[in-house]
Amino acid sequence: MAKRVNPFKPLLDKIPAPFRNKFFVTLILFAAWMVFFDSHNITTQFKLTQSLNNLKFEKEKYVDLIKNVKIDRLDLEKNKEKYAREHYYMQKKMKMFSSLKK
Repeated sequence: MAKRVNPFKPLLDKIPAPFRNKFFVTLILFAAWMVFFDSHNITTQFKLTQSLNNLKFEKEKYVDLIKNVKIDRLDLEKNKEKYAREHYYMQKKMKMFSSLKK
């Protein structure tokens, strides 16, 4: 019996050895799937990381805002009149000095 000759043998010989290894090809396909096609791909992870950083920044901003509001609340409880004068432009009742001109 004659040996069968593979018509693709010359093409396979031109491919470097690591690319002919089925485990290497499987690893490359798996990596490509995880990077580009999976629901948790790189772009999604990057967007989630940016979102997390934005939320942390907002949290710090609101914590500072809460501290300022607490300070204002304590000031209001201690001195309501001063708070009203500063924030609502109210003034103490002053004696009216009127001069009558004849």
